[in-house]
Amino acid sequence: MSETKINIGPIHPSTHGVLRLVVTVDGDTIKEVEPHIGFLHRGVEKLAESRMYMQNIVYMEKLDYAAPMAHQELYVSTVEKLLGIEVKERAEYVRVVLLELQRIASHLLWLGTMCNDIGQMFSMFMWTMRDRDMILRLLQEATGQRMFYVNMRLGGVNRDLPAGFEDDTYKVLDSIEHSLGEYKDFLESNPVFMERLKNVGVLSRENAIRLGVTGPVLRGSGIDYDVRRNSSYYKYTKLGFRPAVETGGDSFARYKVRMKEMQESISLVRKALEEMPKGDALGLPIKLIGAVPKEKEAIVKRELPRGEGMMYMVADKQRPYRLAIRAPAFINLAALDHISRGQRLADLFAILGSLDLVMADVDK
Repeated sequence: MSETKINIGPIHPSTHGVLRLVVTVDGDTIKEVEPHIGFLHRGVEKLAESRMYMQNIVYMEKLDYAAPMAHQELYVSTVEKLLGIEVKERAEYVRVVLLELQRIASHLLWLGTMCNDIGQMFSMFMWTMRDRDMILRLLQEATGQRMFYVNMRLGGVNRDLPAGFEDDTYKVLDSIEHSLGEYKDFLESNPVFMERLKNVGVLSRENAIRLGVTGPVLRGSGIDYDVRRNSSYYKYTKLGFRPAVETGGDSFARYKVRMKEMQESISLVRKALEEMPKGDALGLPIKLIGAVPKEKEAIVKRELPRGEGMMYMVADKQRPYRLAIRAPAFINLAALDHISRGQRLADLFAILGSLDLVMADVDK
């Protein structure tokens, strides 16, 4: 059969409105996938150079609207390193709690939308949104905002955890932990779900390293690497963090990694709340920012929900002179062509969903 090029997106539901794929097929077998990006370009790195350090937080949150707390913390941590500001001990625990709650919310959103992408019951999407909403309520209780939190401050946070937050969090975590067990039983006993993911979009260990993927995509190919442990920050090592790793390398393995990560995040939040010391977690007020940088440049990396995020910043007195961001979704998207070749066209959306892309992260 002769090869045909098919244009998928940028308005196809599974491409989330801003990703265009030019797919070369022979019959219904994929020969090549060429992603076209830039429909959501924001120019965040350049915008940051014209604004004072702490005015840029609102831009960073929009890079990943499914996990805005993660990019916000990465940026603030880079500024802290540049200015030589230490994070208060209690604030380290508070940040772990908020970041891991955000990770759970992000993975729940992924699970619901991925099931939609492969034609599973819409009920699954509704169930995960129900559980995600409980997390968002906790984050709103802690920060005052439901989606874009702007809660990180140099050396700490803008608002400490409110009274009663621990009890509310324990109840939510118990409920979500129960739901995760139900989701696992429901999905993994579904032959359609298993057939759509098992042995689909296989990424070998060697190619995962060669392509530079990170996060659940990397760990789904058997690479035991997680920034929270390998370049430990805050209290992750003290809290006994363990990365989730699967060896299958297929879409199902990436699903398993994220399911295990949610369980590990629940454990981390519980331990952080139990061991959190008394004291002050508040950071410096924004009006005090403008100090002379202690370093000329800084590089910081964090384990974001979609993989390793890295930020490089060159200092100026009041604002970043240069800013460069390693966006995990952008790197992971680069693997799409490799892992899609030889698969059926219908499997493309399962593979795409297993990468958990947020296009604002790609089109930074």
